[in-house]
Amino acid sequence: MPVSLLLIEDNEDILANLYAYLEPLGYELDCARHGRAGLDMAARGTFDCIVLDIMLPGLDGVSLCRKLREERRNAVPVLMLTARDTVADRVRGLEAGADDYLVKPFALRELEARIRALLRRGRLGASAGGPAGKAGVAEAGVWSFADLTLNTAQHRAVRQGRELRLSPSGFRILTELIRVAPGLVRREALEHLLWGDDAPEGSALRTHIHELRRELDKPFAVPLLQTVPHVGYRLSAAPEDAA
Repeated sequence: MPVSLLLIEDNEDILANLYAYLEPLGYELDCARHGRAGLDMAARGTFDCIVLDIMLPGLDGVSLCRKLREERRNAVPVLMLTARDTVADRVRGLEAGADDYLVKPFALRELEARIRALLRRGRLGASAGGPAGKAGVAEAGVWSFADLTLNTAQHRAVRQGRELRLSPSGFRILTELIRVAPGLVRREALEHLLWGDDAPEGSALRTHIHELRRELDKPFAVPLLQTVPHVGYRLSAAPEDAA
């Protein structure tokens, strides 16, 4: 079946480019140019993915995404488009419930690749098993893996009934890891998540990983955060896999 996309974007040139690129690839497209109209369409429709601009008339994209998650209880994957490339702006979008973000100007090929990645993650979550299997989404913005539960809308992570005290960067890293668990997230992908194309040299990412591991694993008998040397990181509940 063709993939159905909702484009919520008020820039006519960007919309025209999206239609020209995505329709020949077989996507079914619908669009809204106003935030409130986009929210209504997103809540009523059965779209496979939403491409959402942050700067919209009537209702901005961050507020729209939060309302979609918290009020409409809609878990459709959301790829957020933004011209703002600061960590704070990206954190706001992710905390509102966005699944991924892309900074303008962007390559249409990358946008389509990210859409396909979100669709794969959605299928993974829908078929997820229990604690020893894959991560799953129980409700909008809530992810679970093993004895860990993460709520992106509330910005809370809980393990064995204990709330984890995570920094904004630690929460973002854990969100990315749990979305693909027990799959691997490459080091470069995490660096891009935190710093975009301006990742600092040295051990900045390792420092964030160390702080995350201290809160996520140290108080518990079974560690979840594993390092794949020179490659990246993953969540795994299998002790024999520990690196």
